[in-house]
Amino acid sequence: MSEVDFRPFAHLGAPNAELYRRIMGSFMQAKLRFIVHLRPEDVHEVIGGDLPSIVDSLSRLVDWGNLRADPDTSRVTTVEDFHRARFLYQLTHAGEAAEQALASYDEALGRRGALQAVALTDIATQLRALLELVHQDDPDPAKVHLSLRSLVDRFTDLADNAQAFMNSLQRTIDLHDADLDAFRAYKDRLIDYLERFVKDLVATGGEIAALVVDLEQIGVVRLLDVAAEREAADAAPGVGEDGDDPRQVEFERGRLRWQDRWRGFRGWFISEPQHPSQAKLLRARARAAIPQLLQVVATLNERRAGRSDRSADFRSLACWFAQASREEDMHRLWRAAFGLSPSRHLVAEADEADHPVPANTPWAQAPPLEISPRLRKTGSYERRGKPNRVVDRSAQRQYLAEFAAKEAAETAAARRALVTERPTRLSDLGELDPTAFQLFLHLLGDALAAYAPGQRTVTTTTTDGTMTIRLTSLDDGRKAEIHTPQGVFRGPDHLVEIIDLTTEEQVEQSA
Repeated sequence: MSEVDFRPFAHLGAPNAELYRRIMGSFMQAKLRFIVHLRPEDVHEVIGGDLPSIVDSLSRLVDWGNLRADPDTSRVTTVEDFHRARFLYQLTHAGEAAEQALASYDEALGRRGALQAVALTDIATQLRALLELVHQDDPDPAKVHLSLRSLVDRFTDLADNAQAFMNSLQRTIDLHDADLDAFRAYKDRLIDYLERFVKDLVATGGEIAALVVDLEQIGVVRLLDVAAEREAADAAPGVGEDGDDPRQVEFERGRLRWQDRWRGFRGWFISEPQHPSQAKLLRARARAAIPQLLQVVATLNERRAGRSDRSADFRSLACWFAQASREEDMHRLWRAAFGLSPSRHLVAEADEADHPVPANTPWAQAPPLEISPRLRKTGSYERRGKPNRVVDRSAQRQYLAEFAAKEAAETAAARRALVTERPTRLSDLGELDPTAFQLFLHLLGDALAAYAPGQRTVTTTTTDGTMTIRLTSLDDGRKAEIHTPQGVFRGPDHLVEIIDLTTEEQVEQSA
């Protein structure tokens, strides 16, 4: 069979494709039970149906190269049985490969995906195990190989599931005909799910990046070579095409393969100049999905509130037309929907009010209307009279001004409460009111997100350019507690310096 021969997939487009899939599925199940050959009666026992149809289908699968037929002489007792065609069927390499490809295809289509915070913890655990092995002068090759294989498998599962989840999440955001109550309940759980994963990705992802840097500084390449050498030990003996040792050739291939895997793994968690890490992009995508979900809820609320949806209105109108029993009812529905009724009530001239014409007067019998040249030329007709009164909005403007002033005062007070004159421990910030605590969380989140592997101090500025925070990690293991009316915020203690840039600008301008 040539490399471009795709006949093992021909049964997918043939009549009775479902029967062919079930027959091939019975052979794959038998292979899992270490059964090599099947008779037509065995297949019939598994899938049921008509035995002659199964026999014909087996012959077709043999023609396409999915199965191989061998004469069945084990049950021959007479000369007539010997001349009667009896076969044992087994999978060919091409047929088995086709079924494995179809199974992978079905699994990819049905994958829902998930953001696996547990996978992040498992990856960090495997990296810590590798860090212990890299410190050894002669690490156990079996432990090194198994740890790297477990790390690659867990990371591949994490990346694939994250991609599938974000694709399904985008389809959820793009929906239009969802039940509002069901979607709102789903939205609450989904937003909580996204927030928890983003928090774990920030915390555990930073730990993973630090472990990757430590491994590379000590020498992770040595562990990759150990894994490649262990895989090359299973190479068949002999001489290669160019006279090279097959084990050495396999070692070089495995070495390049493991180095490529490590570079892909490193790029997922550590950013490079002009190339942000995939973890950072995933975190940004998950954060952006939260306001998009809220926008979907707002759209559904607007629909429930009665905002016009022209496509839905036209569909309802089409159903009414289809349900109308008489043509007269259709005409009345048309006039009611599109306003096609006599317009004699629209006064074009003042004299029309003195000589009204009944609305049911046919146009051919009604007197002509004199249309103003201005109306015919510009499409507008200005009637004389007193203009509409201007609405006084002073009370609303005053309310908005007072609300803005109050909000600005609360923000200014929160800034004053957070500003530090010198580097201060987080544990020394004391108690914060809700407004100051919310501002502090935004500053702390921006600083933690800006951390790079191996960096102890980070400085970042808020998006509006009003405040700067400088955060320095400590190695004393102390925990910080910040008390708020809603509870106590706990975490590793840091040195923090918060600067209000608006105050410095005012001082410079006055100077």
